[in-house]
Amino acid sequence: MAKNNNNQGSSAKTSATRTEKTVLTKSGAEVLIDTVLANKIDSCWGYPGGAILPFYDAMYGSNLKHYLVRHEQAAAHAAEGFAKATGKVGMCIATSGPGATNLVTGITDAKMDSVPILALTGQVATTAIGTDAFQECDIYGITIPITKYNALIRYADEVADITETAIRVAQSGRPGPVLIDFPKDIQVAHTARLKPGKLPIPPRHYEKPPVVGDLARLADAINRARAPLLYVGGGAIHSGAYANLIKLAEKAQIPVVSTLMGLGAFPGTHDLSLGMLGMHGMAYANKAVQECDLLISAGARYDDRVATDKSDFASQALRAHIDVDQAEINKRVKVDFYIAGDLNDVIAELIPKVKQVKERAWVTFCRDLKAANPLRFNKNGSFIKPQQLIYRLWQKTRGEAIISTDVGQHQMWAAQYYAFNGPRQWLTSGGLGTMGFGFPAALGAKIGCPEKDVVVISGDGSFQMNMQELATARMYNIPVKIIVFNNGFLGMVRQWQELFYENRFSSSDMDYNPDFAKLCAAFDIPAKRITADHEVEEALDFLLNTKDVCLIEVAIPREEKVYPMVSSGTGYREMVDFDSSKEAGDEVKIIPNEPAARDGYVTRGKK
Repeated sequence: MAKNNNNQGSSAKTSATRTEKTVLTKSGAEVLIDTVLANKIDSCWGYPGGAILPFYDAMYGSNLKHYLVRHEQAAAHAAEGFAKATGKVGMCIATSGPGATNLVTGITDAKMDSVPILALTGQVATTAIGTDAFQECDIYGITIPITKYNALIRYADEVADITETAIRVAQSGRPGPVLIDFPKDIQVAHTARLKPGKLPIPPRHYEKPPVVGDLARLADAINRARAPLLYVGGGAIHSGAYANLIKLAEKAQIPVVSTLMGLGAFPGTHDLSLGMLGMHGMAYANKAVQECDLLISAGARYDDRVATDKSDFASQALRAHIDVDQAEINKRVKVDFYIAGDLNDVIAELIPKVKQVKERAWVTFCRDLKAANPLRFNKNGSFIKPQQLIYRLWQKTRGEAIISTDVGQHQMWAAQYYAFNGPRQWLTSGGLGTMGFGFPAALGAKIGCPEKDVVVISGDGSFQMNMQELATARMYNIPVKIIVFNNGFLGMVRQWQELFYENRFSSSDMDYNPDFAKLCAAFDIPAKRITADHEVEEALDFLLNTKDVCLIEVAIPREEKVYPMVSSGTGYREMVDFDSSKEAGDEVKIIPNEPAARDGYVTRGKK
């Protein structure tokens, strides 16, 4: 925390006063508001309470727009959604004690997925800290391991410097969450320090890092490779490397696979795109990883959902790693060489060093992998298949909507069947896997991108985690579109119990679910429930054409599974794909990221 410079002003009843020396002063709360506005943060989500009330009073009538959520966790996720969709810092606010601790899941989620959010928490007065005062909680100590930077403000003179520092740190290098704990007495205390001065941490913590590593060696490896593969992660989106990744891939004819968090960093329907790899990735993407001779990780971290068996991950290849966070290099998987630095800067410097390639046999091989290993499921009678509904949603939105998901089977179906052609279209909880993320994140995204269609894809389990935010959506008329798949189970849990626990469905059956359409009626929100395949087209039209927030509940078979699947601890060679012989009905084959797919590339075959 910053030190006292013994220049603190006294509190006053007026919002701005002049002392005998005609020095302008403002309250700590006003200074914080001015500082966030100066950093182009003009929206926030929160829930008031005693220890943060002076800040809320100062915010009244200011240019900082506040959205009242119904639970503080939703405030953190809304800030995440805003940040993910816009690239700006999202802001959330809570009071002390339970308000602050309710932010912890969202802050942790932001840390895992490198999302720049500013969490502001009220705190008891400085004179009461350490006395177990009403709603006192050491949120500063709690959040040390889950923030990039946090501070407990002790003097009004520190407010501008600490706030400026927090915002810069949140956005720099590998983005992430920051937290400011703001005691009640400091919110009302006045100071003449209205703008930030010298910041209390070294510049290396908030300035862009230099590029470190042998770019010439990486370029030479690309030029010599027979079968190079780009492995793109969320860092590509954070760095704004979209255009340069396309230039590099096209110049050197390098196919591209994406992590869950990297979807949209490279166009999903590009001829060189192989879609998502990993535990529930495309079979052709996983097979390409095992066949490549050079794997270049670009803003991805070789995590356990991708390198499921690290001893057999791209075992035939030289492995390179480009990352802004040097702590990620050689963390799980040993690489042959690395470049540390901002990904967009690295790629920009790399492009002139690689040779122009007209055509590679390897690219043809990857196209053949696609054709031979499409996504597959069986269509049986009138049952609604979630895969096909999401695919139709993609076609109807021309792949241009922002999709926000919760966590579970529906998340993987959305990642597989909705091909993202641009960055910041895909909002999901990757590292932490937070159920309840999708709906509030969508609210934040819609505020940040009002011109875009924002669609929530959720499940009956996940949606009930934060469904109280229907009130927030209605109160502010935030027109997000909600799809709730209802299979009466915690679907991913059930899938694992069926495959690995001999059908012992322990506590995964949702014995009672609400009628989600009737629930929406209580909030005056239009909604429909569909149970048969012939209702899908009309329901999607209703969803996309309704101008207000709306919802469709979609009944799906409880036995439906996500394929392909690589179970924990096994490698891609043990990948389990869909077996149509084990289910009734006609097999449907789809290659969602095939360029022709947007016009309806679906093939069916009778068994």
